[in-house]
Amino acid sequence: MNVNIVRHRQITCKSMYLQGSICIKANAQSCGECIQVSETCGWCTDENFLTVGESKSARCDDLESLKKRNCNEAKIENPRGGVTIDKDKPVTDRKKDKAEKLKPEQITQIQPQKLTVTLRSDEPQTFRLKFKRAEDYPIDLYYLMDLSFSMEDDLENLKNLGTDLMKEMQAITSDFRIGFGSFVEKTVMPYISTTPARLINPCTGNQNCTSPFSYKNVLKLTNNGAEFNRLVSQQQISGNLDSPEGGFDAIMQVAVCEEQIGWRNVTRLLVFSTDAGFHFAGDGKLGGIVLPNDGKCHLENNIYTMSHYYDYPSIAHLVQKLSDHNIQTIFAVTEEFQPVYKELKNLIPKSAVGTLSSNSSNVIKLIIDAYNSLSSEVILENGRLPEGVSITYKSICKNDVVGTGENGRKCSNISIGDEVYFNISIESKKCPSNGKSEIIKIKPLGFTEEVELVLNFICDCQCASKGEPNSAKCHEGYGTFECGACKCNEGRIGRVCECSKDEVRTEDLDANCRKDNGTDICSNNGDCVCGTCECKKRENPAEVYSGKYCECDNFNCDRSNNKLCGGHGRCECRKCICDTNYTGSACDCSLDTTSCLAKNGQICNGRGTCECGSCKCTNAKFQGPTCEICPTCPGVCAEHKECVQCRAFKAGEKKSTCEQDCKYFNLITVKDRENLPQPTDQSFPLTHCKERDANDCWFYYTYAVRNDTKEVYVYHEVPSFSDMGPDIIPIVAGVVAGIVLIGLALLLIWKLLMIIHDRREFAKFEKEKMNAKWDTGENPIYKSAVTTVVNPKYEGK
Repeated sequence: MNVNIVRHRQITCKSMYLQGSICIKANAQSCGECIQVSETCGWCTDENFLTVGESKSARCDDLESLKKRNCNEAKIENPRGGVTIDKDKPVTDRKKDKAEKLKPEQITQIQPQKLTVTLRSDEPQTFRLKFKRAEDYPIDLYYLMDLSFSMEDDLENLKNLGTDLMKEMQAITSDFRIGFGSFVEKTVMPYISTTPARLINPCTGNQNCTSPFSYKNVLKLTNNGAEFNRLVSQQQISGNLDSPEGGFDAIMQVAVCEEQIGWRNVTRLLVFSTDAGFHFAGDGKLGGIVLPNDGKCHLENNIYTMSHYYDYPSIAHLVQKLSDHNIQTIFAVTEEFQPVYKELKNLIPKSAVGTLSSNSSNVIKLIIDAYNSLSSEVILENGRLPEGVSITYKSICKNDVVGTGENGRKCSNISIGDEVYFNISIESKKCPSNGKSEIIKIKPLGFTEEVELVLNFICDCQCASKGEPNSAKCHEGYGTFECGACKCNEGRIGRVCECSKDEVRTEDLDANCRKDNGTDICSNNGDCVCGTCECKKRENPAEVYSGKYCECDNFNCDRSNNKLCGGHGRCECRKCICDTNYTGSACDCSLDTTSCLAKNGQICNGRGTCECGSCKCTNAKFQGPTCEICPTCPGVCAEHKECVQCRAFKAGEKKSTCEQDCKYFNLITVKDRENLPQPTDQSFPLTHCKERDANDCWFYYTYAVRNDTKEVYVYHEVPSFSDMGPDIIPIVAGVVAGIVLIGLALLLIWKLLMIIHDRREFAKFEKEKMNAKWDTGENPIYKSAVTTVVNPKYEGK
């Protein structure tokens, strides 16, 4: 009985420990299922590993947990992935001026070339690629020109392009080939005029133009520059009705017709020269063309014959075909259409836009600048990934510049001979449905070289291959015994396949899932499977039901501050198991008394108890975090003044009741004030007091609490006169008298100054009066207001 109790406790402790394991939560029923949960999960193949009551899924756990649970390390299945290099030809290192000439297929710019990657779920595998631009790498350049009427002067300037471009390209490569093609428009209305005369000569006036066409391959790629010049000189301008041209039809045919164009597996450049916009998918409906472009080659006698049958290709379709055939595009367009083609460039990887002069006189410089720009950048792309597989890139570029994310796919400003590196990480989240190997390819855009990756997936353990079908260790042979456990046949379940799926709901089995013969099956938190409770899963994987009857959980415990178990414990079977120094139903009561310590070193100032990390004051008049605040208290000195005075001097208000009210402290008298205890000499709280007695004299004492005993040291000698305080009345009277005298003096001074000022002003007035130039009796500027008029007729009678 004691053994069973110990074993039950071991199982309970284990189940509590396992709740947080992602491996246990997966409920894996076989080794294969277990290793696909996470790279940290292992499977214990020891037959005797499980104890009574443990489920088969308990074999799946993280490696450290399995070791702690006494699973022999030799019996833990934990297969690992890896990377194997199958082909590792070094990058080519040669000089252009050397006599040896290598074929394009002999030149290597990326290393290694083939790898086998073994992937286990959730375990990334990383490898490194090296890329080095080879010197004197062959180049194929195809010049595709718009031959609508507006390009007439441009055609004239291209007559010597072949030989001139050959000379310029010698500085870059000794193996250069050039080709030429032209385009106009679809040969249907409303793009061209279909009247018989216009079909022969679409130009007006006396201009002699050739019949309109969609696309024509004039010259296959060749190293004969003179032949290029000769054929270009023979070309004639054509014409069409609308402004946009059918250039996309031509680009599609140039990309997919590799044999007719003569493309080699080298650097492929397509120069697209025009002074107009372009038609794209959907525009063909104007001419009654509704079939989408099929992306196939339709050249007969070097003429595109299906322009009237298939619509223009879409931009996405062009991007796919240009990438599949490793073609880098250079758009040589006039300044007017620069914004349009720059937007197009952003959609087409490894493309460039150059400004073409009105007569194409700068086309050679434009091509060389664009090539240098394109070749100085390497961008990696990968093929379609299997479901559940992801890939990430990290670049280590020139001058050790590191790029991650999307920038991890590319390096810029690469010169010939520079080496750059890419760290590539591949991860699988699950095994493919067929479990077979997959092949993906990684290549730098615009280059024909590629790296082949063979992906193998670890979907089962090695021990599974040694399984015993219909083993006697599984109930009546209803399962395969592999990796230390039974893998049940279809229709069977249970630890040893003892139950049929058709019998899992019988009343006899359900009775084993009811706690204390109750009515609830698995406490309504699980399902009864084969007489054993399988607890329900929660949306939050951290929240789990547990227990034989799923009666326990780890999320229904008391909370404090909106935190489970106050954030200071763990929830086990709906009860909080508190951390050290915490207690309470929600672990919200701290046993640490540090927060209760007052400045004097006492817990709660000796006026309360520390409960759950905070002070509970025993005296209601005290408050505060450490019972240090007393709004109604007079202060230590004032509080004990009367008792000290009556005990030391037999005086004061409490003189008559001194023995009853003032015996709560021990009184010690000292003869000298310097003998009073000092704060620096004591390890207990001490207060110095200075108070006046009934005779208005000062006396000094200290109040201290040591080991719950209150002590008062008092200096009781009568103070000398020099120790008495100043007499307030004479001081106040003197101050008032001084203020009055100063005021009177200031008033007299002001009066004297005013008298002197008035006398000076009067003397000045008298002086000016004596110096006046007119008679003081008459004002010289005075004129009377009375006018006297004499009547001439008046005779004085």
